Amino acid sequence: MVFPLSPGAKEMKIGLTYDLQSEYLSLGYSEEDTAELDKTETIEGIETALHSLGYETERIGNARSLMMRLFNGNRWDLVFNICEGIFGDGRESLVPAILDDWQIPYVFSGAATMALTLNKALCKRVVRDAGIPTPDFCLVRSISDLEKP
Repeated sequence: MVFPLSPGAKEMKIGLTYDLQSEYLSLGYSEEDTAELDKTETIEGIETALHSLGYETERIGNARSLMMRLFNGNRWDLVFNICEGIFGDGRESLVPAILDDWQIPYVFSGAATMALTLNKALCKRVVRDAGIPTPDFCLVRSISDLEKP
């Protein structure tokens, strides 16, 4: 939960990380490839809400943009991270890992949690092994997996 600034408090600069669907579509990715990515209206809505609470925001963009800005000396008091990523099994954990390395606080889950929860089979095993009841499951990587007993 984000709270409004107290009167006289230092203005907090919040960076916004996100993956815009339109940017990836313009690079030739398909609607299916980019289905989980954000629309401009989403970023504008988050920005408007943070501004209404008295926070300054800066649009950072995707993980590559974040890295470039960090290398160029940009810093933020907090990063509001909604990056999904588009490449690899750890795609949602990339921005939290980068921010951890640069010791910049951010909202939402850390890198390990993001990587774990993106892998549903591994997550189910961790939950089950912790003693939390979870329905049985199987991992199907190809149609031939369905033919196995």
